Amino acid sequence: MEGKMFESVLINNAASTLGIRSAALCTGASLLFGLIIAVCYYISGKSTKGFCISLIMLPALVQTVIMLVNGNLGAGVAIVGAFSLVRFRSIPGTSREITCVFFAMVVGLAAGMGYLTYGAFICIFVGAVMVLLAFFPIHSREERMQTLSITIYEDLDYTTIFDDLFEEYLKHYELETVKTTNMGSMYQITYRIEQKNRKREKEFIDELRCRNGNLTIVCGRAVLPLEQL
Repeated sequence: MEGKMFESVLINNAASTLGIRSAALCTGASLLFGLIIAVCYYISGKSTKGFCISLIMLPALVQTVIMLVNGNLGAGVAIVGAFSLVRFRSIPGTSREITCVFFAMVVGLAAGMGYLTYGAFICIFVGAVMVLLAFFPIHSREERMQTLSITIYEDLDYTTIFDDLFEEYLKHYELETVKTTNMGSMYQITYRIEQKNRKREKEFIDELRCRNGNLTIVCGRAVLPLEQL
């Protein structure tokens, strides 16, 4: 039974033409693998319809290419040349999207070589791990950070006026930008902060309002850099 997982369904056709039954079996398995990957991607976070469709189709396309060039060097070179004529243009993908694309290619490669049992094992096992990790409570410091923007009059010393409040309410704070506004009569100061206790946020903002003369204060989630590969 141990060898069954690594036994190809195409082993009997290695030296002959590809049978319709074998091709249909591999293609159907590839589409099923792609569907499982798309479902895992959909469950694990934000998703788009177009990318989910691509994940469903990609294993079948990779499987088809692998079956066509299997053992045929000339066909392999010809297909590489054909793909080199195509210029792929797309926006940079996130690490999760790139991982799912490689995931789909791996199971497509397994199906193209006839290792359907092993492909199914990889698809289910890796997909389950991906979903579990997506719901695992891992929060980086970047996700806890906020952006605080305070408007003050030009005669106030922004370098020290809020220091005592920051020490009381914040774990971490860092001055990012200072911008003049209203014809230079005011400063707009932007900090990157991490609060000690989110439940005291209103109290913190009220204290800031007393210091800046009740001018505009904006506190919100920090814009995170996109995890691109």
